[in-house]
Amino acid sequence: MTGTVTRHAPGKLFVVGEYAVLEPGHPAVLVAVDRHVGVTVSAAHGAEVVIESDLFPQGARLRRGAGGLTWSGAGDDTDAGPRVLERLGHVVSAIDVVDALLAERGRRPPPVRITITSGLHRDGTKFGLGSSGAVTVATVSAVAAYYGLDLSPDARFRLALLATARRDPRSSGGDLAASVWGGWVAYRAPDRAAVLTLARRGGVEHALREPWPGFSVRRLPPPRGLALEVGWTGEPAATAALTGRLESGEWRGSALQRDFVRRSDTCAEAVIRALERGDDDELLHRIRSARRMLADLDGAVRLGIFTPVLTALCDVAEAVGGAAKPSGAGGGDCGIAFLEAAEASRVSRLRERWEAAGVLPLPIRIQPTKGAQHDR
Repeated sequence: MTGTVTRHAPGKLFVVGEYAVLEPGHPAVLVAVDRHVGVTVSAAHGAEVVIESDLFPQGARLRRGAGGLTWSGAGDDTDAGPRVLERLGHVVSAIDVVDALLAERGRRPPPVRITITSGLHRDGTKFGLGSSGAVTVATVSAVAAYYGLDLSPDARFRLALLATARRDPRSSGGDLAASVWGGWVAYRAPDRAAVLTLARRGGVEHALREPWPGFSVRRLPPPRGLALEVGWTGEPAATAALTGRLESGEWRGSALQRDFVRRSDTCAEAVIRALERGDDDELLHRIRSARRMLADLDGAVRLGIFTPVLTALCDVAEAVGGAAKPSGAGGGDCGIAFLEAAEASRVSRLRERWEAAGVLPLPIRIQPTKGAQHDR
């Protein structure tokens, strides 16, 4: 074991493909951003696993058991354990998965201290940049490196998805792909139920090596002459609640779902082609189409994808000659806009009008390098 290991993983933004990407094999396009979660792993003394976070100052002391990490805190508050494990669930699940891989290779995981810092929040409020995915990837990467495991990007992604799917089998994993590979990515989600079955029947190592039905990821070039602007609504969104409400209705298998997924696939595939050809005009056209498609879904199912602030964010961008849409599930969080990069005055007008409409422009750029990085 090395003395201390630190890894960072970037957050993400969905460009197109939200909601449809929840179904295995359907395309989405995402970008990694230059806001990160950092995870440092060092030796622990007096406990098997200690977790500290700038978002959870009281921390947690956990012990390893046959079923994974469990609460080992002291005191009379019997509800503390479940609350802590839920609050730190993505980190705990990531450690459990890497511990399982180490055990399958005949090694016992050592006591560790996990320290987490996040640049994906403001005063404890998330921006909607994929903090859960980033902390999962950073934890997998840092813990594996501390154990001396040499993992490829593909293995890091698969471990992170196994950790995520254990908590939420409906999560697409697109945020994990952006965090691992960085830059612009075209992503298709695997069948998460099949992935969990692989791990349950054959172990984690087996799941790392077997084909995953529906899964693919590849890097894409950025737009040639477009600037990506990001606006925060100031309203944190509950992505799981939005997707859960969609699933709880008559959505699955309906004509509405089939039509939406077909339209989303057409849009995402056109965006991929536009990026590969360097066709910025086509990209702008498809971003506007994606906005209309999400608005149609919102009107039909009444999920609350478009809040008044998100609608204003999009309207302002189109008024200055750009194209905009919510990024992710909507209901708050961030929206994205594309404008001609050479038109600096338009970008300035966009930011000024966003602020007047209650939208906070975020100084975010694309994270161009591969996923979780060494500090040195």
